[in-house]
Amino acid sequence: MTVKVIKGADRSWRPFRFPPRVKTPAQAAADLAGDPAALQRAVADGFQEGIDKGYREGLEQGREAGHREGFQRGVEDGKALGLEEGRHQGRRAFDEAGRPLDRLIEAFEGFRQEYEQARREELLELVQKVARQVIRCELTLHPTQLLTLAEEALSAMPGDQEDVRIHLNPEECARIRELAPERAAAWRLVPDEKLALGECRVMTAQAEADIGCQQRLDSCMETLAEHITAQG
Repeated sequence: MTVKVIKGADRSWRPFRFPPRVKTPAQAAADLAGDPAALQRAVADGFQEGIDKGYREGLEQGREAGHREGFQRGVEDGKALGLEEGRHQGRRAFDEAGRPLDRLIEAFEGFRQEYEQARREELLELVQKVARQVIRCELTLHPTQLLTLAEEALSAMPGDQEDVRIHLNPEECARIRELAPERAAAWRLVPDEKLALGECRVMTAQAEADIGCQQRLDSCMETLAEHITAQG
């Protein structure tokens, strides 16, 4: 286009260039219709621009979604870890606070066991004392019961019942002869100063049996002690 400079009233005028007209999509398509290569480039450029725009938008949306998801997961994981650590710390604090009580319980349990053991021993001692008193009283009133025990022992002893000797405390031996002379005469009673009151030994040519009250009492006390210990 030719620009013509106009002068007037002694003033100079600059030429003005009009900007190109904005083409509508239809005009642009019409212009490209005659140029297939330009049309293909335009389509490719538009397609690539759409891909780039979609990628940028998707990336931004994915980044924002990832940030939100990561933040939420981090909060949840932090809560879980904090809760677990709090439990461990609370458990350690509880155990630390409970140690004096554990020592107290242990000491109390030791004291209880010692008390129970002492109580059982006192009970056994009391039973033994009472039993001795009863046996002593019974033998004082009926010393011939030792002969009954001797007869029972002889029936269970092995071998022939020959040369039978019944060893007794001298005091009890004299009282039996005094209270039951007929029964005393049927046996060979041997006074033995080594035997205490209530003790008795039956001897034959082949065997010997201790049927004294102390031996029987000791056996009973052992059985009773085992029973009390098992109950404790």
